[in-house]
Amino acid sequence: MESSRWPTTRDALLREQERLGALKPPPWRPEGNWVAGACFACYPRGREGAGRAGERCWAAAVLCAPEGVQRVAVTGVAAAPYEPGLLALREGPILEAAVRALPRLPDVLLVDATGRDHPRRAGLALHLGAVLGVPTVGITDRPLVASGQPPEDRRGACSPLYVQGELVGYWVRTRPRVRPVCVHAGWRTDPDTAVTVVLQLVGRFRTPEPLRLAREAARAARAASR
Repeated sequence: MESSRWPTTRDALLREQERLGALKPPPWRPEGNWVAGACFACYPRGREGAGRAGERCWAAAVLCAPEGVQRVAVTGVAAAPYEPGLLALREGPILEAAVRALPRLPDVLLVDATGRDHPRRAGLALHLGAVLGVPTVGITDRPLVASGQPPEDRRGACSPLYVQGELVGYWVRTRPRVRPVCVHAGWRTDPDTAVTVVLQLVGRFRTPEPLRLAREAARAARAASR
């Protein structure tokens, strides 16, 4: 585990991202019987703007084990306003709390955030994996700073995403005739490993099943708190 603490200021986070982005931890490969998990955070419905510090937050984590799906949810407040590239300030601590509330850590964790697709190569998906000591894969609807053309319209089609010539992820078509998702290399995963993980976890829906279930659990916790 790299750290159990999250930076609390913008400058401190920038320094930590520079440090994490320069690390080269041993790669993880999806071999044998690995267990996936996911986490997701949501905020009050109908709010205005991109998000402010102090607003309520519901975070959920799931563990998709052979014996069944385990779900947990925690409630807290956003530690910072939303700012692209600095999502760890806002969501890092509560997502860590949700994942640590699971009965065990997964072998690989899907995160609704970028990884190497980041100005300092250390988005929240990578940062959270370093804190937890768990390999991670990021899944988003669009790139943060990377660029690349969408793939052809068939399930499993991929096209590369680059930042300054470095391959950091892929567009992946998880279902035909549906917009692709961005799949990001995270902590201890490279872009190809990230794609392998995601395609093994996609079911009937566009979003990989663990992340879809985590999103549902977070939104259910929000609805239950009314």
